[in-house]
Amino acid sequence: MEHEEDVIPGEIREHSVVVGNVYRGAPAGECEYLLGRLCSWLGGADFQPPEDDLKIPFALIRSIVAHIYIAWIHPFGDGNGRTARLAEYGILFGSGVPSPAAHLLSDHYNRTRSQYYRELDRASKSGGDLLPFIRYAVQGFLDGLREQIDRVRREQLDVAWENYVHSQFTQNKPTPTQKRRRDLVLALANFEVIPVSVIEDEIPAVLAREYRGAGDRMMGRDLNVLASMGLVTRRYGQVMPNKHLISAFLPDRVEA
Repeated sequence: MEHEEDVIPGEIREHSVVVGNVYRGAPAGECEYLLGRLCSWLGGADFQPPEDDLKIPFALIRSIVAHIYIAWIHPFGDGNGRTARLAEYGILFGSGVPSPAAHLLSDHYNRTRSQYYRELDRASKSGGDLLPFIRYAVQGFLDGLREQIDRVRREQLDVAWENYVHSQFTQNKPTPTQKRRRDLVLALANFEVIPVSVIEDEIPAVLAREYRGAGDRMMGRDLNVLASMGLVTRRYGQVMPNKHLISAFLPDRVEA
């Protein structure tokens, strides 16, 4: 990777910088001192949780503050954003936040890059009021957690449904007909509702060829059998997989 002539990787800059055409970084001669003060502050009593239950919330605030101040100081000629994100990740991961969640703040800044720079500029011009930026970052972290939880729950649902379907075809060596019907209902799990007329276009090609080679009636017979087993519902020319049947197998959700 090529750098500007006055950029020396791994060393504190010796020139002035303007960050994103938004605000000016700290004077070059003060960067080393400011980094030292920042590290002492982050490791000091202000960020020590009063009880273990607050360890992660305090780490979240500390990681955001570390990010803001590294971005403000901008101590290096290049790589300041990556350094800020790495410090943020290191604080979160080191405090017990799982790796997928420890990446959420960085992902939030990338998704909302324009707002990210506006919030940094706003905090800088406020004379150091960090609360608006912290609110912005924490909201993004919470939104990311909700997305991850929803994804995990969907995958739990998919696994539980697949296991349930397999349990309905209990023979050690299912007949070709049973295997075809099992594969059909598993393929339909990708849809909340689907018209019968387009099923062959949406299911895997190998399975679709099997139906096309046997004529129109085989699909209807298989759907009727699956409906009689309670695995699908047929209504008004449409089919719905009955994935709600396996809700009893999922972990309970605690409602807020």
